[in-house]
Amino acid sequence: MAKNQVKKAHGQIRRSQVVTTFGPGAMVDLPDYSILVSGLDQWTGVNEEIIEPRLLLKLKEHLNLDNLRLYAPPRDGSDSHAPMSGIVGWQFPEWFVTQEVKPRTTASGQQIRSRQLVHRSSLARGKYIGDDKKRQGVVPVRFVRACRHGHIGDIDWYAYVHVERGNCRANLWIDDLGTSGDITEVLVRCECGQTRLLSEAVESGGYQKAGALGLCDGSQPWLGPFARARCEQPSKFLIRTASNAYFPQKLSVISLPPRNETVTEAVDRAWMFLEAAESMDDVRYERKKERVAKILEGLSNEEIWEEIERRRNPTTETASRLKPDELRTLIACEQEQGDDRPDGDFYARVLPRAIWDAAWMNSIEQIVLVHRLREVVAQAGFTRFESATTNIEGELDYGVLPALLAREITWVPAIENRGEGIFIQFKSEMLDEWATRPEVLQYGTDLYEGFEVWKTEHRTSRREFPPLQYYLLHSLAHMLITTISLECGYPASSIRERIYAFSDVGYGILLYTGSPDSEGTLGGLIQEGRRIHEHMRHALTRAELCSNDPVCSQHQPDNLHERRFLHGAACHGCLLIAETSCEQNNDYLDRSLVVSTVEDRGVEFFKMDTP
Repeated sequence: MAKNQVKKAHGQIRRSQVVTTFGPGAMVDLPDYSILVSGLDQWTGVNEEIIEPRLLLKLKEHLNLDNLRLYAPPRDGSDSHAPMSGIVGWQFPEWFVTQEVKPRTTASGQQIRSRQLVHRSSLARGKYIGDDKKRQGVVPVRFVRACRHGHIGDIDWYAYVHVERGNCRANLWIDDLGTSGDITEVLVRCECGQTRLLSEAVESGGYQKAGALGLCDGSQPWLGPFARARCEQPSKFLIRTASNAYFPQKLSVISLPPRNETVTEAVDRAWMFLEAAESMDDVRYERKKERVAKILEGLSNEEIWEEIERRRNPTTETASRLKPDELRTLIACEQEQGDDRPDGDFYARVLPRAIWDAAWMNSIEQIVLVHRLREVVAQAGFTRFESATTNIEGELDYGVLPALLAREITWVPAIENRGEGIFIQFKSEMLDEWATRPEVLQYGTDLYEGFEVWKTEHRTSRREFPPLQYYLLHSLAHMLITTISLECGYPASSIRERIYAFSDVGYGILLYTGSPDSEGTLGGLIQEGRRIHEHMRHALTRAELCSNDPVCSQHQPDNLHERRFLHGAACHGCLLIAETSCEQNNDYLDRSLVVSTVEDRGVEFFKMDTP
């Protein structure tokens, strides 16, 4: 390779995907093999810091770290003169199956398709040379083992097929007994004669008991080949490409307009001079410089020093409740708030009531069009098998233990999304009065019973049953996302929600969209916000009937057969949307609380008999 030639990457993914889908510990399929994305220790070219004090403080609390920073994932290192940048990928799994299928017939006449199971050490330049001396292509085996703490590793295939833990090292084969690929029709066979159905690996030994795959050995291959952690969890069977193989533990905030924009902007411009200031005396010294004095003209030393301290040490008070702080800002918007600049972080305007007023909108306090917003999303860890969602205040669920992103964490990956949104504020007294109706309280008991069944199966989770107002607003948000996406130009999967349901602050829904692009979005959502009363009418009307009714509307949350413990009248035919859009992974949904359904439970908030 030439001295200045850039080493070609084996694959590429978008920077935003690194935080949301393919972060440390995630499995990625490349053309010839599969890899595990490495821990943060093996990332190079990370130099773009993201400033968001409220988010940073919450991450420090969650990770129990005093020193922590937010950095964007490295950019593509296409410049031959720039230092190399990128993310290391560790090859995983290390077991492969040959692509050449060898059919055979049993004594009973059954047709079986066999493919040899080989280890990476048996390969030569990515090919396997069999006993017939022919080079055969291979693909990574689909099956691995993992545990609830995120540890992962190859299945010990020799130990699995030889139940007595023999020392046989004969050739191994994967036999497909049928044509469907079903796990019950897959057999692991050794040439010594030992066989075992793969379906036995799926059988669990219980919550803390080892099954066919034994106990987890604490392997953390994304941190390095020999990384281990102490673990006593049972190993569980995992299909490598399954949706439960990786759940990033994300935390996001909406950047709020600073309390004093003049001071903030001035300190921004003079930060290269003020960054090292350790006291107000240092501020006075820097202001003696002509250039700095001109930038800070009209500001007191006290104001400047207060802003410097706020940036370095955000107080617990300012970041104690992420979403309630956002709600207060949105509610406090009078005519407009923020700065309407191309690079602004927040700008919102109140939509006059005369534009959207209608009989079915009588529970709405105000509509705010957020023309510019900045969302910062950071990854704190990841889990497997069970997702770690945020609670209704936007904070992480501490009950699910996440896996580590690095051996020593000094920073976490984050991205900035810029976009637009629609905020709908509801009248608190109307929602609180509705939630105290006897029939609503009784129905809430049914929802709570389903939640209790779910809790018995997720004993480590600290999720709490949300107020019924949250159920209502969350279900309505899903209805609006589906309805608005049909006309705004954005797919439903790109419109996201933030639900605000706090009795001490207020109630509201923020529907927003954004992208990592510096220009954000093009105003399609704002334009539809001016017709929000029409979208609300259509959403409520459509929700009265589901294509799966009456089964959907008659669902009982504690039904052990259906196993939808966190749903009322909700299914894929009416309320469920892309999980990238939903802040609760499609949990806590029930359209019966929003509108009357065919079951007519009498608990709906909106009465749609109004013309």
